Amino acid sequence: MKFIQTIKNIFKIEDLRARILYTLAIVALYRLGKYITLPGIDPALLEGLRNQTASGIMGLLDMFSGGAFSKASIFALGIMPYISASIVIQLLGIVFPYFQKMQKEGESGRRKLNQYTRYLTVLILALQAPTYLANLHAILPREAFVLQGTLFTVSSVVILTAGTIFVMWLGEKITDKGIGNGISLIIMVGILARFPHSLIFEAGNRINGAGGLVALLIELVFLFAVILASILLVQGTRRIPVQYARRIIGNKQYGGVRQYIPLKVNAAGVMPIIFAQAIMMLPVIFAGFKSTGSGFVIAFGNMYGFWYNLVTALLIIVFTYFYTAVTVNPVQMAEDMKKNGGFIPGIKPGRKTVEFIDNVMSRITLPGSIFLAIVAILPAFAVNFSVSAEFAQFFGGTSLLILVGVVLDTLQQVESHLLMRHYDGLMKSGRVKGRTGAVSSI
Repeated sequence: MKFIQTIKNIFKIEDLRARILYTLAIVALYRLGKYITLPGIDPALLEGLRNQTASGIMGLLDMFSGGAFSKASIFALGIMPYISASIVIQLLGIVFPYFQKMQKEGESGRRKLNQYTRYLTVLILALQAPTYLANLHAILPREAFVLQGTLFTVSSVVILTAGTIFVMWLGEKITDKGIGNGISLIIMVGILARFPHSLIFEAGNRINGAGGLVALLIELVFLFAVILASILLVQGTRRIPVQYARRIIGNKQYGGVRQYIPLKVNAAGVMPIIFAQAIMMLPVIFAGFKSTGSGFVIAFGNMYGFWYNLVTALLIIVFTYFYTAVTVNPVQMAEDMKKNGGFIPGIKPGRKTVEFIDNVMSRITLPGSIFLAIVAILPAFAVNFSVSAEFAQFFGGTSLLILVGVVLDTLQQVESHLLMRHYDGLMKSGRVKGRTGAVSSI
């Protein structure tokens, strides 16, 4: 079989084999850290924390940490503070010329931005770690704390901060010496680790409860369909025919010549979902990781509720337009086309070309943003159809899109190593297409 032969070819390449084994070792080390509880906490008395993170936003936080959040682990805060810091730095690059200049300085600028990102991550951790500890005191019995007082608080804040910094370091090592995309891979491993348990739990509920085996099979078929749709969404459209683009803005088609312009239906990738969910988590974080309190906190602490999903969908649509406007520069594209002697048939170079590209992007971004919003809120619909909250996370949202994107990127990395050494790739039809604009860019 071609697949078995491809696996053999992978392990024939010494460099690729070493990178894969190194990545597996780092991932195993990361997963081991999940089971190391904070000093001063009795791991046998964490039932309240596990119940709190069984579903909802707390369950999402636990998923991104690979289950460490619900175990009061040294890696409890996971990699999300670093992701949040990266998003802030990217936004600063849009607003402030100083950061814009660093983004254009190549490798030296990237190193400076990474250093600022680390500093901001430590600052975020200094705020989140005490909040996490306050939640532990509120949700766990007093007997769960072997240590009390200032000693426990200070030591735990330091350990939680060091834990996230260590996870960042592991991700960077995977990027440098492994198969790449270390931070994304760590997030994917944390998400994927919960899938077997979620599937077994859902299967038990269906077989022993309502719907039976038929309902379970329908769920799996629908899940497969959502995965295929997510692959199309993450890959996006590589190029848009001029004829189609002109039809979108209401112009007459250019007679039969097949021309292309380098635009994508989903130019923003999954970044709008990450931005939107980061904002939607703020009420619960400021409330001390509790979904109780005022009506506002309750409404936006229920990720399967109407208001949470409505606001999330609207934010995703807005951020899709925003991020597309940032990443796709019609003026620069028009200038590059003019410098290279290119043009859009029937459109004058210069300002008319800029207006044409801008109009096309405005029209094609709308269906892409709506599709992205629908995929993001699919878990809420799944829960309303009696799917367990834990298993529903895999029907859409950030978790599914990250899984699909990281898998595609990893396959692309392996594919490139095989093709460089004149071995057949993983796909008969050609190269595996990676994603753009996803977490790997962070």
